[in-house]
This record gives sequence, C-alpha cells and structure tokens, in this order.
Amino acid sequence: MVLATVTPPWAYTLQLPPDPRGPGIARATLRTVLRVHGMRDLIDTAELLASELVTNAYRHSSGPYSLRLRGAGRNRVRVGVWDSNPQIPAPFCGGDPDEPDVLAERGRGLHLVRECAESWGAYPIRGGLPGQGGKVLWAECTVPPCPGPGWGRQPE
Repeated sequence: MVLATVTPPWAYTLQLPPDPRGPGIARATLRTVLRVHGMRDLIDTAELLASELVTNAYRHSSGPYSLRLRGAGRNRVRVGVWDSNPQIPAPFCGGDPDEPDVLAERGRGLHLVRECAESWGAYPIRGGLPGQGGKVLWAECTVPPCPGPGWGRQPE
C-alpha cells in the first residue's frame, strides 16, 4: 500500500506601513517563507514578482499595504499585494497594454510581472468603511518540470 503525503495549504500575510523599507522587508520575508516550505527553486521568480507588486503598492497608495503569500499546489506560490488605492493599473486591467519605453525610468514593473508570472490578475476590494477598500494584484509562479532525457543536446 502506498500512502500519499498531503501538504496542508498555507498562507502568510505581512502588513506593511507606507515606508520605503517595506519592499525590502517583503522580499526578506518571502525568501524565508519559501525556504521553510521547501520551495527554494521559486525564490528568484517569486521575489521579482513580490518586489514589483509591493513597490507598486508603496508608490501608488497613500496608506498601509500588505503582502500575502499562499501555497497554490505542489511547487507553486501565489504572491498577492493589497493596497488602499482602488485603481487597477493598466497592465492588469485586461486587454493588451502598450509596452513601456525601453528608456523609461518607471512603468516597466507590472509588465515584467505579466511576462514572468505563470498567471496573474487583479480584483477590487469593496469596503464599507474608509480604509477597507482598494485592490489586490496577484501573480503565481511555479517550478518548471525537469527536462527529459536529451534536453539541451544538439541534433546530430
């Protein structure tokens, strides 16, 4: 008889103040959480996604924001960021937004998230009291399967 090991779902939420150190704290927390859950192979991509989403929240909202990390299956993590600004930015509104200028100093982060994430999205949060609304931007990444035999070989 073979017993399957089931990993219980997990989620962490980190509340961040409107402080320029917030994105660095979020990245350090993400690295720790993924190491603890045996997802070291996801750290680089997930850290890039979290960094861009958290920095966007810091720059474009005036209040606190939060990072939520959630296991989304074997070797898959969802990175979500809530902030109090209800406006969903163009790269996450749907459609095919214009590519940012390659020389622009800002405006490429969310396009980068769309390119690097396995899946991504956004949804509004409706709140009844001030400070309870806003939006969530999220992105998922996964470890690609190991290549099969012959991967990387040149045809003869």
